[in-house]
Amino acid sequence: MPPLSTLPVFAAASLALLVIPGPAVLYIVARSSAQGPKAGLVSVLGVHTGSIVHVFAAVVGLSAVVMASSIVFTTVKAIGGIYLVYLGIRTILDSRAATATTPPPPKPMRRLFLDGLVVNVLNPKVALFFLAFLPQFVDRAHGPIWSQTLVLGLLYIVLGLCSDGMYALVGGRAGRWLGRRAGLRRPTKYAEGGVLIGLGVTALLLPHRRIGK
Repeated sequence: MPPLSTLPVFAAASLALLVIPGPAVLYIVARSSAQGPKAGLVSVLGVHTGSIVHVFAAVVGLSAVVMASSIVFTTVKAIGGIYLVYLGIRTILDSRAATATTPPPPKPMRRLFLDGLVVNVLNPKVALFFLAFLPQFVDRAHGPIWSQTLVLGLLYIVLGLCSDGMYALVGGRAGRWLGRRAGLRRPTKYAEGGVLIGLGVTALLLPHRRIGK
């Protein structure tokens, strides 16, 4: 177990990071506003299944390998950015194919889950958190490093499910309000696609910095 005295600080810092909108949060809000809170919550589950991948990578030391290698980090970042741009373009094309009074067909829940998983697995913000921030709360005197990393990672996931779940519910309420205004459907889908494209471009432009430099 990590030192118990550090857990409240870690929890507060994790929540501060989680509530700041990033690729995962904006993806969740976009999906819940488009298809309702259920779709948003499924997206949350996908996102934090992706967080489990980050926790596992941190436990076995893969995060350090990714962040230490410019080539590997840049490859992961590029794939994530391109995928977000693809999601945004696909959203805009779907809205163009629909009429102003007929909403585009809902995406299957399985697809929302998988998209959320991919978005968060390829999220550099989360990778940086698990490499640069989480280790500050690990103390060799309190047991194996891997078990402390696992406990902190699971705590991060629990907090993420709570905070992102709230975003999904808020996004769902906003989506119902917009759904009663047929004329706003297509502009809303354009905005959703634009947000995803913007996130992808931002991820592609994020510079790589080696730890310690």
